[in-house]
Amino acid sequence: MPKVMASSPGSGGRSRGRRVTTTLAEINVIPLVDVMLVLLIVFMVAAPMLQKGIEVNLPVAARATKLPEERLYVTVPASYRRDRRVQIGDDRAGIPLTALRERMRQAMAERDEKEVFLRGDATVQLQELTEVMDALKIGGVERVGILTATPPGRR
Repeated sequence: MPKVMASSPGSGGRSRGRRVTTTLAEINVIPLVDVMLVLLIVFMVAAPMLQKGIEVNLPVAARATKLPEERLYVTVPASYRRDRRVQIGDDRAGIPLTALRERMRQAMAERDEKEVFLRGDATVQLQELTEVMDALKIGGVERVGILTATPPGRR
């Protein structure tokens, strides 16, 4: 609210009358909104870059379906032929095929549904996928599903 101040009597004979001054008692939120919008844009741009996954070129199947809930994934990357390592979940380092049996025993001990979804690169041969499936079965997995990609243009 503006304040009205009377002019002082000793101001040299000429008075301009009443002077109106305002005090700034509100918080200016415009810079706060600007900073918040800049932060929002930064996080929106940076978030997709932070998500890293395992790059696998899935084979295409006409009857591929989407899975409704979170499952345990075992990935057989294209480098499997060279190093005999598979990846469980989001583990980028991978584990040797010989250790897969024990890791599956540990993982299946605390699960009700003893099923695993196998993701194999399109360049991996059937014999190599069969080796991994055998290790999974020995490790206590009852059901193994093989994931495929949906063909382009079909949903």
